[in-house]
Amino acid sequence: MDIEQQSPAGVQRMRAVVQHRYGPPSVLESFEVEVPRPARGEVLVKVDAASLHPGDCFLTTGEPYLVRLVFGLRRPRHGIPGRDLAGVVAAVGNDVTDLRPGDEVFGWSTTGTLAEYACVPAASLAPRPGNVSAANAAAVPTSAMAALQALRNIANLQPGQRVLVTGASGGVGSFAVQIAKAFGAEVTGVCSTGNLELVRSLGADHVVDYTRIDFTDAGKRYDVILDSVEAQPLAATRRSLAPTGVLIPNNGHGGRWLGPLGRIAKARMLSGFTRQRLRPFTSTGNRQDLLILADLLATGQVVPVIDRSYPLDETARALRYVAAGHTRGKVVITT
Repeated sequence: MDIEQQSPAGVQRMRAVVQHRYGPPSVLESFEVEVPRPARGEVLVKVDAASLHPGDCFLTTGEPYLVRLVFGLRRPRHGIPGRDLAGVVAAVGNDVTDLRPGDEVFGWSTTGTLAEYACVPAASLAPRPGNVSAANAAAVPTSAMAALQALRNIANLQPGQRVLVTGASGGVGSFAVQIAKAFGAEVTGVCSTGNLELVRSLGADHVVDYTRIDFTDAGKRYDVILDSVEAQPLAATRRSLAPTGVLIPNNGHGGRWLGPLGRIAKARMLSGFTRQRLRPFTSTGNRQDLLILADLLATGQVVPVIDRSYPLDETARALRYVAAGHTRGKVVITT
C-alpha cells in the first residue's frame, strides 16, 4: 500500500511535546516536528486527545533510575512522551487490514502520543464506541487496563467477593471501583472527604474517609485489596485481608534507584509464609483487554472521570498537577 497516497493532505509538520533530557516537568517543550510515517503494521493517528498518568512523571524525571535501563540512560530514547490517545486514523502502513483512514480509535503507543499525530501499532488500537468522547476514550487504556488485569488476572475476582480499593478517586482506583462492580463484587472505596460523593457515584457500596478512619483498624476483612496508595504498613494492611485473600500493591513510588522493587520483594517473600496472597504486578498492553474495556464503555458500566483538561502547549503544567498526586480520575491533553 502506498503510504504517500494515504498521508494527510498537505500536512508535513505538526506540534508536539518534546523532551530532550530528564528532569522536572519544565523539561517538556512544545516544538514543530515532522509528521511521522507509519511503518509496516502501524497506523498514523490524528490525535484528538491524550491522557497522563503517574508513570509519565517517572519517565520525565528518569527516577527511579531503573526506568532509564529501558527508556534511555542519559536521555529519553523517544523524544515525544505520552502513551494513551484517542483520535482518527489518518493513514495506514503496509499489512494493516482492519483499520482505514477515518476510523475513530483509541489505544496506546510506546513512541509518544503528546503530539498532533502519532504512529501506533494497529494491534494497540480499538474502535472508539460511538457514545464515548475522544477525551473520555483517551483516559482509558493504561489506567483502566491496570485495574482490569489486577482484578481479573491477579485476584481472580468473583461475584459477591468483598473488594477494598484505596485511592478510589484516582486514575486506576476510579476504574477499579467500576470494574469490580461490573464483576459483581461488593466494593469499598477509600478516599478523602472531598471525594466521598464521587466514589459513591462510581458505584461503591461503602466509602471510607481516610482522613477520619484508618481502614486497617476498622475490623473488616476483604477478599481483595487493591492498594494504589500503600499509605499503611504492610502488616497493618494484611490485618484487613481475609485469611486467603489477595493483596495487590500498586504504588509505583519508592527509592530513587529501584523504585518500588524493595516493597515488591518483601511482599513476594512474605507470600511464602502465609495463606494470604501478596501479589504486586505490572500491567501489560493487550488489545483483547482494550476491546473488553470498549464494551464496558459502550454499555455505560465504566465511565471515565476527567479531572482537568489542558491544551497540548500546557502539558508541562498538566504533568506538574499529576505529580502532586491528588487528581480525581484522569488528566487529559487536547490537541
